Amino acid sequence: MASLLLRLGEWSANRRRLVLGVWVVAVVAILVASGASGNKLNDEFRVPGAESQEALDILEAEFPAAAGADINVVIAAPVGEKVTDERFADGIQDATSSFVALPSAVAVASPLDETGVGQLSADQTIAYFRIEYEQIATDLGIEGVELVEAAAEPMVAAGLQVEFNGPLIEQNEQPEGKLAEAIGILAAVIILLISFGSLVAMGFPILLAIVSVSTTVALCTLAAGVVDVPTVTPFLATMIGLAVGIDYALFVLTRHRQHLAHGMDVVTSIGRANATAGQAVVFAGGTVIIAISGLWLSGIPAVGLMGTGAAIAVVIGVLGAITLLPALLGFAGKNIDRLKVPGLKVRAELGVDEVELAGRWDRWAAHLGRRPWPWLLGALALLFTLAVPMFSIELGQPDAGSSPTSTTQRRAYDLLAEGFGPGFNGPLLIVYDMRDGAVDAAVLDGITAQIAADSGVAAATPVFVSPTETAARVIVFPTTAPQDHATNELVARLRNDVLPTATSGTSVNALVTGQTAFFIDLSQQVQDRLPLFISAIIGVSFILLMMVFRSILVPLKAAVMNLLSIGAAYGVVVAVFQWGWGLSLIGLDEPVPIISFLPMFMFAILFGLSMDYEVFLLSRIREEWLKTGDNHKSVARGLAATARVITSAALIMIAVFLGFVFSDDPILKMFGLGLATAVLVDATVVRMVLVPATMNLLGRANWWLPPWLDRVLPTLDVEGSSLDLHDDEKELVDTKS
Repeated sequence: MASLLLRLGEWSANRRRLVLGVWVVAVVAILVASGASGNKLNDEFRVPGAESQEALDILEAEFPAAAGADINVVIAAPVGEKVTDERFADGIQDATSSFVALPSAVAVASPLDETGVGQLSADQTIAYFRIEYEQIATDLGIEGVELVEAAAEPMVAAGLQVEFNGPLIEQNEQPEGKLAEAIGILAAVIILLISFGSLVAMGFPILLAIVSVSTTVALCTLAAGVVDVPTVTPFLATMIGLAVGIDYALFVLTRHRQHLAHGMDVVTSIGRANATAGQAVVFAGGTVIIAISGLWLSGIPAVGLMGTGAAIAVVIGVLGAITLLPALLGFAGKNIDRLKVPGLKVRAELGVDEVELAGRWDRWAAHLGRRPWPWLLGALALLFTLAVPMFSIELGQPDAGSSPTSTTQRRAYDLLAEGFGPGFNGPLLIVYDMRDGAVDAAVLDGITAQIAADSGVAAATPVFVSPTETAARVIVFPTTAPQDHATNELVARLRNDVLPTATSGTSVNALVTGQTAFFIDLSQQVQDRLPLFISAIIGVSFILLMMVFRSILVPLKAAVMNLLSIGAAYGVVVAVFQWGWGLSLIGLDEPVPIISFLPMFMFAILFGLSMDYEVFLLSRIREEWLKTGDNHKSVARGLAATARVITSAALIMIAVFLGFVFSDDPILKMFGLGLATAVLVDATVVRMVLVPATMNLLGRANWWLPPWLDRVLPTLDVEGSSLDLHDDEKELVDTKS
């Protein structure tokens, strides 16, 4: 592959106008097609094989009118007044007429007439309208939300507090990611300027990241015309695309500047940077893509699609680093360090052989060599401490109750809980499947009575039979909030005890669904598939690293250390979001459950990203080991040669991920904090302490591989150390550096 990438790099530099033109045309075409498509993303989660999914499928088939979107318009009277007071009557009546006239609305239940029984609180201070549509939320769009808000204006004018929640709001009030992107890009600009001291050198990684992110987001929109792409996908793809787009360009650019500093001509330098650092980028990116693609093992299509979106961002980042970047570097020529920033030093890049071992990294490596055990045990103690909260992780799904109080969804949630009880915001749906035979209404009423008698049930609606009389549904309101443990226990009790007993001797198959039950099933599926997923990712990565480094212990250490850093990230996420430590600092009012798919998704991303640093650091260490056979010197030189670029790359990733902590969405906050923590731990505790300490302890054993395995195992040369091209250039630069 090294020779192929070398030729690709040189060709891209020589044909830079053509390469740039192809990229511009392709990106513009994708952006234009995306904008013209009108496609909308949709949170259509499915959990094949789960009881809640089976029940939802029956509901969709038997109650097609209920398959559309709905919205609750919640009203509250001022203190000391009631919504039934005469002064509010005209406003409510005008709003009701406007709701009925809304396009696509098929049912409007008003709290002040017979259509809205139970929609007025006992003290008559809070009520709600329920509007049902024949279209789904994404088809109605933000225009649907605006029409409802406009229709409710007469009630606002009358003096009532009016808030909104429901799928129509949730699907069309998406989190803002622009601020997070801006924070990440600004931080990356500052870090790259400090690292390079040049506006030109800084600009290339930023440009590639923007190309990667914008293209990926556009492709997600295009894909939404074919499959249900979750609404969070573009934000996750942006998070990953910014981080890897900048980092991969940074690695290739750093190697190119190193070659130029040795006097190599521009085109040859670009080709060789592509053949060495570019090959490492391809391997590292491939590892990330494999890890993220493993999310399809979850068996949950939406999670797999989210992973695919992030993987596309990585693919574009890799392609940009090995084709577009060489073309841009060809345009820059030897002016890569032009437009210097006053007060900042333009730093030359050094090869392994040029590292001054009397410096700090030699002292640090020597110190670790003398006292590896204390540092090793101390680092492990820190990681285990950070990981402790992970063992109390509770998976669930943040709902409107987790949103900031500044949002209408949260205010509506709180009003409904106040007026109708904490369980009102998380009703359960009991579906009676009667396809095996007709059932008398008395039998269904008897089953419902046994459900309502459970201590965890506040109320159950009458049975509503489908037009075909082969299914029926009952809405059950728990006594506890959706995220309460007791609600989960109620779902388990209904499924395992109450319903089997109530339906015994009948042909009814009773199934429990609803948002709470659905996410219980989603969490269970993730937990069931997680061991297979982790084993597959670690196994593939272990084999790939063994092929690269011709060692058993190096990939084994890499897998263990990556697990430790990921465990630490899990622990921090649980401590903050579930335990509530420092919640106010990230803009949340109260603890929220850890979203069901976060452990799997974070593991895929973090395991892949951590392999980037593993490859770039250990390939340099192994390179020096093969030349000198001196374990201490190889560790010190490998650290010194890669420390600045890895530190810069890690700081950029941390800044990008932390930017998403400032978004409004708790899910993005979780991902941002978890990913930033893991990268911080990986770049400091793991790379600067655990790796050198263990490598000093193991000595020659680091590179042991049984001869028989060495013979049968294919070789992957990610740094181009076997490259044997351009012999006339070898006096200018060591091909291994």
